[in-house]
Amino acid sequence: MSVAMQTATAPALEVRNLTTTFETSSGHVIAVNNVGFNVMPGEVMGLVGESGSGKSVTLRSIMRLIHAPGKVSGSVRWQGDDLLAMPERQLRKVRGGEIAMIFQEPMTALNPVLPIGIQIEENLAAHTALDRRQRAARALELMDMVGIPEAARRLKSYPHQFSGGMRQRAMIAIALASNPKLLLADEPTTALDVTIQDQILKLILDLRDRLSMGVVLVTHDLGVVAATCDRMAVMYAGRIVETGRVADVFAQPHHAYTRGLLGSVPRSGAQRTMLLSIEGTPPSLSAIPKGCAFSPRCSFATDACREAAPALEPIAPDRLVACFHHQQVAASGVSA
Repeated sequence: MSVAMQTATAPALEVRNLTTTFETSSGHVIAVNNVGFNVMPGEVMGLVGESGSGKSVTLRSIMRLIHAPGKVSGSVRWQGDDLLAMPERQLRKVRGGEIAMIFQEPMTALNPVLPIGIQIEENLAAHTALDRRQRAARALELMDMVGIPEAARRLKSYPHQFSGGMRQRAMIAIALASNPKLLLADEPTTALDVTIQDQILKLILDLRDRLSMGVVLVTHDLGVVAATCDRMAVMYAGRIVETGRVADVFAQPHHAYTRGLLGSVPRSGAQRTMLLSIEGTPPSLSAIPKGCAFSPRCSFATDACREAAPALEPIAPDRLVACFHHQQVAASGVSA
């Protein structure tokens, strides 16, 4: 945990009642349902869940990158201002300048017909007062910072000439061009081998420390969460079902979904036991079950769970859970 996070008293980002809906041919779809969390300066917050749980849509909603037929409501406060109510001209200064985002797939996020150097300089031209020579020097500095070899030559290269890991590093360089105070990273290590994944995560943590930057890290990999995050929020069917410090959640999950996720991961040094599995599949967002959305897959579910959705409530300092039977879940541990 960074010194900045330890000494800060006010959150850098406050998300409250964030809800994102889409009108589709299948009807009204709630992709993000009443989501709320804080991110402190210098803190890494992990957003965890299976594919389709609403993690990426949450990040895009924060940045106001959801367009019609999508609608976003709630509050996203950044340095006292609500990003969702901010005029577009003012938002452009924040987006990419104060708050940056690494998208999930760099090959589609990067412009295939522009050299990497120009794409970095576009960010600098939009969010800094640097002249052309200074922008070129800053682009070279950023390429060196993220560990791309032969940076001066690579500035003239196109995305297709980079490997997957180098494209991801280039995306990070673009995101960090104007020294943002918050980084939204949407599965930045997807499809990378474990060696490159480790390098990318270490790079993000190093830059977090150097820039006192808060990070929201979207991932489905609990190993990544354990290695990089200070706190975590678990999402299921568009809702946050459990939050807390990573060590606390890993030690004693209070939601059956969190328990299933943790139980499906092998633990080194543990006695040889069967891994847990979560039966069934996540529900379609256009047909979310009544009550707790996880109840059809939950071995702890009762009639109460099928009738009403439990609220996300505090059970300890800095610990929230949305489960009627969280004490029973916690007592059962994470082994089969």
